[in-house]
Amino acid sequence: MDVYPYSSLTLHLKGMRVNTNNSVESYTYNSFILQLEGLLVSQESLHPVFIFILFSYIFILILNVSISLLIFIDKSLHEPMYLLFCNLSINDILGASAVLPSLLVDMLRPRSERLIGYYECVVQAFIMHVYGTTCHTALMAMAFDRYMAICNPLRYAAVMTNKMLMKLTVSAWGVSLVLVGVLLGLTVRLSRCRTFMGSMFCNNAALFQLSCENVSVNNIYGLSFTAVLFTSSIGSMVLTYFKITVVCLTHQNKSTNNKALKTCSTHLLVYVIMLFSGLLVIILHRFPELASVRKMSSVLFHIIPACLNPLIYGIQSKQIQKYFTKMVQNNKVAS
Repeated sequence: MDVYPYSSLTLHLKGMRVNTNNSVESYTYNSFILQLEGLLVSQESLHPVFIFILFSYIFILILNVSISLLIFIDKSLHEPMYLLFCNLSINDILGASAVLPSLLVDMLRPRSERLIGYYECVVQAFIMHVYGTTCHTALMAMAFDRYMAICNPLRYAAVMTNKMLMKLTVSAWGVSLVLVGVLLGLTVRLSRCRTFMGSMFCNNAALFQLSCENVSVNNIYGLSFTAVLFTSSIGSMVLTYFKITVVCLTHQNKSTNNKALKTCSTHLLVYVIMLFSGLLVIILHRFPELASVRKMSSVLFHIIPACLNPLIYGIQSKQIQKYFTKMVQNNKVAS
């Protein structure tokens, strides 16, 4: 999550802000038009970066929409593992659509014209943080499914019913919506005295830094939210895979071990990619001199997992492979 401490050691004198560097800046109270810094790239790099982000976004939409439709259409894929994976695909589409199109448009504008309405910015920040949170909660729900399949195979059908799938799905999205709702609610209550955000797109930290009020509550909740989310996410994964490993080593059943290796390696790979991408953004926040690297890593956080997730699950599933192979063959015959 993009939440980091903010220093409020400023003085306010008749429409001027005197900061700790003794420079004077004008400020505007509660403006509904905000300015984004956007992605800063050289003129030589503009077109290659633009094309890369554009094609990445198209690739994300095609892959994730195709996989989701296939899972809903093909009854052989109506298994808990694939139905829960749909949450991840929908979340990837949501996260990419909230950020990448607006980023592409801003890249073609001069820096002075990279403007966004306040409420539009709040909505974008809300969707972006819901995306980041649901990446964890959806994979935690999928981890429970893998645990039941490997550790309690005889009870799997009785436990992983449609009702349980609905509970897991509602929990994954509900937790994200509530936690992020409180996060943004604490920010919206603040008055604003600035209009410039030194970020590529709207996020909670950039929004509450527009305020000249005390933002200690925002920092405390944001850091606590991040700590609880990562602790719960990593803890559940470690516990789940520890128990799966114990079962595999204890039973030494070749069929069970092959099933565990096939399905769990896919889930674990997706989780590691997501976790590393998210942690990299958080770590780079602590190094202001690497601001350009952090911004690019933020963009890649919305691209790399969303591109790789459907590919990883598509390669793992024979049904999905057969479908796409058949589709390609039919297109060749038609041509």
